[in-house]
Amino acid sequence: MVKFLKLLVLIPVGIAILAFSIANRAIVTVSFDPFSSPDVAGAFVKAPLFAVMFAVLIVGVIIGGTATWLTQGSHRRKARAARNEAEQWQEEAAQLREKVPTAAMPGRVLVR
Repeated sequence: MVKFLKLLVLIPVGIAILAFSIANRAIVTVSFDPFSSPDVAGAFVKAPLFAVMFAVLIVGVIIGGTATWLTQGSHRRKARAARNEAEQWQEEAAQLREKVPTAAMPGRVLVR
């Protein structure tokens, strides 16, 4: 079912990307100098418009993902500290279970 839903979404998206690429295949000049004409030797690159737009999209996703990863660093640090503390408590509880015999605790069943 999940595979069918993926295909149901991915096929129209693929068709849309293909149509976009065909419609925008004109060569454009990318330049970061707003004061000179695009025919100057300082042009950055000449490529089809769809390639430029896809490259900008990919760079944007990478920058956004990196920014998100960096801002969530404190949350990951706190989670790591909490996990280490939980492991320490579990080790301590296991050591205490070994020290206390089951007969000393009537009515309780120790689960490991």
